[in-house]
Amino acid sequence: MSSLIIRTFLTLFVVIDPIGLAPIFVTLAGNRSSQEQIKIAQKAVLVAGGIVLAFALVGSLLLSYLHISIEAFQVAAGVLLFKIAVDMVFAQRERETEAEEKEAQLRQDISVFPLAIPLIAGPGTLASVLILVNEASTYTLGLIVVLAIAAVVLLTAYIFLCLSPRLARILGQTGVNVVTRVLGVLLAALAVQYIANGITVLLKSALKV
Repeated sequence: MSSLIIRTFLTLFVVIDPIGLAPIFVTLAGNRSSQEQIKIAQKAVLVAGGIVLAFALVGSLLLSYLHISIEAFQVAAGVLLFKIAVDMVFAQRERETEAEEKEAQLRQDISVFPLAIPLIAGPGTLASVLILVNEASTYTLGLIVVLAIAAVVLLTAYIFLCLSPRLARILGQTGVNVVTRVLGVLLAALAVQYIANGITVLLKSALKV
């Protein structure tokens, strides 16, 4: 169980990247009062948490309905996470398009878009949650553990968002890039492991046939 806890925390922390969210949040909400920033961060994390919870509970049913095996999804998720990891390593991580970024800056409420989606509960986060929930099915109360760790990571993201102006000043863009690159290397290794595990099971199934 301890390995599941550590793997879940590290995976979600790396994918959500609370430290990397800080400068983005400052860009989007830096011209607002501190109280308003806290309200925006709180709503964004709550909405993202609801999305993560819903996907954790019904994601497997959706895959089953679409006749997609968890191994195929695991390979696809690994490729997606590897792409995110490469962007992180080269400090070019973009979780939204240029058009979406411009729209976000003009929006009155930025908590749902782009903060909750896709910055916090993006494709990488949802894919990781579904894989972790599937791995946790072999443990007693595994689903509860994954959801609890996800809540801890989201709480961490909320704290970093609230402290983002101070954090951005302390670390600077260079400091944020260094941390993001280290997390990117870890995410790349995790993505390769996801792909390897999925392909291994798919090959075994194909050979049996």
